[in-house]
Amino acid sequence: MPDKQSDDNATEPKPCYPDICKLLEDFGALTEKVNSVETRLQDSENQILELQHKERTKIIFSALLGGGYVGPFSTDRTLVYSRVITNLGNAYSPGTGVFTAPVAGVYYFTFFCHAGGNHPQRVNLYKNSLAIVMASDHSSKNDSADNAGNAVFLQLQQGDRVYVRMAAGSHLWGGESQTTFSGFLVTQM
Repeated sequence: MPDKQSDDNATEPKPCYPDICKLLEDFGALTEKVNSVETRLQDSENQILELQHKERTKIIFSALLGGGYVGPFSTDRTLVYSRVITNLGNAYSPGTGVFTAPVAGVYYFTFFCHAGGNHPQRVNLYKNSLAIVMASDHSSKNDSADNAGNAVFLQLQQGDRVYVRMAAGSHLWGGESQTTFSGFLVTQM
């Protein structure tokens, strides 16, 4: 028959010495802190990787209208800036004149135009189908040439389209390098 005292000893926890008990408690607390720090470190590494990815996203374009006299036309017409200077990210289409946002973010756009002074000029920058800003000049018999331009920051969603349209009856000079359309991604959202 088993000894009763040995049964009692098997179920009772063995006492630990005060120094060892304190050491075990401290070790448990340190283990929790290390786990917490590791979690925060992993979160920070993920944020850094996300920021690095955003930093690598480069969207920059600049294009010239090209050709000679453009217009006047009886209807509004999207301008096709076919002479590309820069097109990092390939978001601008020199075949259609349309910039399509590849990522959501804030973008900066500029457009400049040149025309003979005896013809009116009016161009609008559009976001999707909404005219945002305009540049224009009236015809004048005393002025041989006119320049106009405008710039704007736009918050775009992926797939939004930005383009420049010339108003009906307007005239532009596309030769040389005066009539341009440019833009770039300022910050990703």
